[in-house]
Amino acid sequence: MTDEAAKAPPASAEEVEALHRLVLQSLDDDKAEEVTSIPLAGKSSIADHMVIASGRSSRQVAAMANKLAERLKRELGRHVRIEGLPVADWVLVDADDIIIHLFRPEVRSFYNLERMWAFGDEPKSPGNA
Repeated sequence: MTDEAAKAPPASAEEVEALHRLVLQSLDDDKAEEVTSIPLAGKSSIADHMVIASGRSSRQVAAMANKLAERLKRELGRHVRIEGLPVADWVLVDADDIIIHLFRPEVRSFYNLERMWAFGDEPKSPGNA
């Protein structure tokens, strides 16, 4: 991460919600499965939302991550950081205000991030967000 990126001003609530909608739309367009959004605002300083989704294969997980990064850059001018692409069992896309975890189903089940991060709340599906 560059010093310039670390000093970026915080995004407004409207910008965060636009980013959140774009992330969910991109995942829907790419046929992500079991998309869950966990609100983190007021619970953690790492991000405002955590989005967790599954792909049917490592190839689909990698494609979803790459397309999401390209779309965020093209439509919002956001550069994201991506970890885990070589294997693509679990890919993390860090868009600053939103953290996106993309998994193959069996890897997602093993780590069960929804349970770890829900803070006693029920994770929200995009239709309920």
